[in-house]
Amino acid sequence: MAKPGFRLALFATLLALVVVLLGAYTRLTHAGLGCPDWPGCYGFISVPQSEAQLAHAELHFPDTPVEAAKGWSEMIHRYFAGTLGVLIALLAARSWSHRRDPGQPVKLPLFVLAVVVAQAAFGMWTVTLKLWPQVVTGHLLGGFATLSLLFLLTLRLSGVLPALIVPKRLQYWATAGLVLVIAQIALGGWVSANYAAVACVDLPTCHGDWWPAADFANGFHLTQHIGPNYLGGQLDSEARTAIHLTHRAGAVIVSLVLLGLAWQLRAVGMTRLAGLLLIALAAQVCLGVSNVYFGLPLPVAVGHNAGGAALLLSLVLVNYHARTSLVRVRKPLPFAWRFIPRKPVSGLMTLKGEMPWRP
Repeated sequence: MAKPGFRLALFATLLALVVVLLGAYTRLTHAGLGCPDWPGCYGFISVPQSEAQLAHAELHFPDTPVEAAKGWSEMIHRYFAGTLGVLIALLAARSWSHRRDPGQPVKLPLFVLAVVVAQAAFGMWTVTLKLWPQVVTGHLLGGFATLSLLFLLTLRLSGVLPALIVPKRLQYWATAGLVLVIAQIALGGWVSANYAAVACVDLPTCHGDWWPAADFANGFHLTQHIGPNYLGGQLDSEARTAIHLTHRAGAVIVSLVLLGLAWQLRAVGMTRLAGLLLIALAAQVCLGVSNVYFGLPLPVAVGHNAGGAALLLSLVLVNYHARTSLVRVRKPLPFAWRFIPRKPVSGLMTLKGEMPWRP
């Protein structure tokens, strides 16, 4: 049975997905500095439109003329993000008021609220530090973290627990897949923040070579100067090529691990989860290849961000099922019992003397 706050958490998760996609659209249309100040736009709560507002904007921001389309892209993203912040605050308050209810998550909603507060700070720094790549990447990761944590909260509030017994190795595969997908999303954010998505315009080679000239030292130089306007990027071609190649290599590694995870899921009877994971992986790979072949068209590029979100949520779902199922382990020796921090499930025993454990 669903717990209090389930519907609100589900709505907040859907809204978080919209915010992530709006952020991708804003970044890909080069509208990250569509409003040179924060949280308003040229000192107003919306994009300046009247003659008086435009004159005020020109007087106070002479170096950044008003571009209405980019300004609205940025402000709509802020409106949706602000609404999401209010919903998360309501979720945290609701969970605190029901903290004495059995099984009611409290720490997770409060942690999501803390992440959103940090995310608002990153949103401000994105503008004030003029798209500094470190901040842009952190802001992107914060958005994906908010989305995945809200989805996890929705799963926990759903009240549904899988009645399965799975081997311990499935948890290892699921954790490895999740960590690698997060790392690949971070690499994707670094590619986007440094405008390296079209550094290679051919596949499977890059500039016609299997190993073209690439400057990894500058491509992953994390102490870039704060101050210049990073709109359009500051790195040279070889540094961007290094970033792009690293993202490609990461995609290969992630694909291999997720294929192994899908096989493990199928082996324990989680065929639907395996199918969902394979569909998300195949879609993401196709979108990534399309970005290269077609020169980063806007719908495909935004779809690639959506595919990353879908893949991340699939891994969250897989880890949730793997860690809320009963874990099958070999019956330990008496002196080793203290090293397994779980309580045995009474009345259950598998074949060959193996005992299931609830994580």
